[in-house]
Parts: sequence; structure tokens; C-alpha cells
Amino acid sequence: MKTNEFIAKIESGACDERILDIYVDENKVAYQKQRYIEALKQYETIFGEDEVAIYSAPGRSEVGGNHTDHQHGEVLAASINLDAIAVVKPLGEAVVKLVSEGYEMITVDLNHLEYDEREKESTCSLIKGVLYKMQACGYQIGGFQAYVTSDVLIGAGLSSSAAFETLIGTIISGLFNEMKVDPVTIAMIGQYAENEYFGKPCGLMDQTACSVGNLVHINFADTKNPVIEQVAFDMNKHGYSLCITDTKGSHADLTADYAAVPAEMKQVAAFFGQEYLLGLTVEDILAKVAELRKQLGDRAVLRALHFIRENERVQKEVRALSGEDIDTFLKNVAASGNSSYKYLQNVYSNSDVTNQNISVALAFSEDFLGDNGVCRVHGGGFAGTIQAFVKNEVVADYQKRMDAIFGSGSCSVLKIRKYGGIKVM
Repeated sequence: MKTNEFIAKIESGACDERILDIYVDENKVAYQKQRYIEALKQYETIFGEDEVAIYSAPGRSEVGGNHTDHQHGEVLAASINLDAIAVVKPLGEAVVKLVSEGYEMITVDLNHLEYDEREKESTCSLIKGVLYKMQACGYQIGGFQAYVTSDVLIGAGLSSSAAFETLIGTIISGLFNEMKVDPVTIAMIGQYAENEYFGKPCGLMDQTACSVGNLVHINFADTKNPVIEQVAFDMNKHGYSLCITDTKGSHADLTADYAAVPAEMKQVAAFFGQEYLLGLTVEDILAKVAELRKQLGDRAVLRALHFIRENERVQKEVRALSGEDIDTFLKNVAASGNSSYKYLQNVYSNSDVTNQNISVALAFSEDFLGDNGVCRVHGGGFAGTIQAFVKNEVVADYQKRMDAIFGSGSCSVLKIRKYGGIKVM
């Protein structure tokens, strides 16, 4: 369909049902319609009126498994109704021309996809990495031109880069492979691009949640062949929204705090002759607790205890969701947050106890929500964001309270969407 025909179709309301199906929230339909129309107009301004398709890839949120993946544990993540979208046309030449909103055009020659150190940590490196790995895996690649816009919050732990990698992989799947590249493969290709071309040593959780969609349970016992299970669950049907609050804490000078978490867990594992904590039990820890405390200190012991129980909580959350048991799921989300605060201890930095943005967000969330929701630290911790599952009827008041503390727009009200990377229209 041509760009102007797409615009007319969206304006007429003919796409409303499709948009609601993707973005879940009726309150966001008008916003998404205008966003799509603006993206099509921007494409026309840059490339002219064309026959195009529209692709989408969502951001993600960690739901369970706080700091478990690096110990070969289990995680539960969800795709959300913030996404990157692309207006795309295939080209007959071996080149990709891509414009992201607010940036200059990136041009990639498909005949030169080799790694270039000078492009490290750039958007160009991600595009090249995905294209290179797609081709290396035996899939067809080709040229295209695209205009991309994203409302996945940057720096809020929602994986804007993984959404972009998934978007590029989904475009290649749709344009040149009849949409037959499976979502897990697209996730692994995205991880490769981020690790090898962009230069960030991320795990596979982010890309998998973005690519597969809905809630995704991942077991990293074998990191080269993780076991991935989509968990179909309609959070909205049960009357809850997912709220992410950016507490505006600075991540500066927190490298040592982040690095200490896996380091201390590995010290406990090494005490038992293992590289990672996976496989140890609370009974193992208890049997050697005096010696562990003496050799490694109390925090390492507490963090090992967190890992073991957090792994179990992920399994409980998955069972609860599979059984449509929202109450048990929420109980375990709250327990995860409690464990992260007390045992994992990644809510604030011990080197700067006067600044506790996440602690403040959790305290006022619990005080306000009562029985109307649960909250926990989100992602790496120490600074950044918290996550809350909030009953729909109090979401507006909760958002106002968080915005009053941390500034307008700090609290984003999200829904879990059932789709990963898709061709929208």
C-alpha cells in the first residue's frame, strides 16, 4: 500500500482494531494513530511516496529473576506496548538507507558487512551486525530504505537497543524470507550484533522478550541453548497495568556496585568448586555458613541466598500465570522485591547512603498501593527504575503520586503486549 493510502486508512479508523490489538490500551489508540501517520509523512518527506510496509518491535521489562541470568538461572520478562516502528520499502540495490527520528541517514553497503572498530557503539554497527549474522545463518538479505521512530524509553531499563535489533531482524525476515525467521533466531542474531559489533556484553533476555512477545520464561542453565517458553497471559483481563517509574537517580560511579553482584555470587560458587551458583541449595549454604561468612563476608552469603530463592520464585511465577492465578503471581513479585532489597541489596549504593531514589519510590509506592498492587526494583538496580503492577482503577492516582515525587512524566503506564517483532500492516 502507498504511504498516502496508509495515512487515509488510518485516519478513517479502519486500522483502529489492529492498533488496539497490538497496543492493548484503548487510551493509547489515538496517540498511536497519530504516531503512525507522522511516521508515514516523515517517510514521504525523506524518500517520497512509495509502496511500503510497517514493522514493529517492542521494548521489554524484567518481571522476575533479578540478577539471576549471569549465574545461569531463570528469568521472566515481558514485551510492553512501547515499541520501535519502521516504515519500509525494499530496494533493488545492495544498500540499506535508514533514518531514525532526529538523526541523520545511515547508509550500509551490503557488500561490506565486516566488523569495523570505528563503528563500535553506533546504530550503524547494530544494523551491520544483524545483516551479517542473518546472512551467515543462511537467510536472504537485501537492500531497503526505512524511517524509524521509537517511544521505548532510553535509559529506563526497557531495552531500546534490543527493540531496534529485533526490528531490523523482523524487517529482513519479512522483506526477504517470507516472515519465516523464527523469533528466537532473531533474538540470538540481535544479541550477536550487540555483543560483537556494538561492543556491549549483554545476555539474551532482552532480545528474546522483544522478539518473542508476551511473557517469556528463559532458563539459562545452558547459555548456548537457553530453554525459552512463551507464557500466554492477559494481564489487562485481570485488571492490572505495569507501571515503570524512572527515579532519576544517577548511574555515575556505580560500576563497582554492579560488578560486585556477580563477583560475590561467583565467590560463593567457587567456594563449592563451581563457576556459577546454579545447582546449589539453601541447605548447601547453611551447612557451610560459618566458614562462608568468615571467608567471604555476609553480603556474599545473602546474595547467594537471593539467587537460589529468586530462581525458585521465577518458576512459581510461571506456574501461577499458566494457571491464571494472578494473586500468587503478585505475591511472588512482592517477594522478589523484598529479597532484592534485603539480600541482594541493589536498591541503593552503600557508598552514597544519602541518595536513595529507588528506596523512596518503593516506600511511597507501598504506602499508596496497599492491596492495590505490588512493586519491586527493576533491572540492575542501585539507581534507575522501579516496577509496579497496579490495579487499573488506581493507576491514574499512582502515576500522579510518582510524578509528584520524581517529576512530570517519570511514571509510564504500560501494558504487556502479546506480540514480539511483527509486520503491522
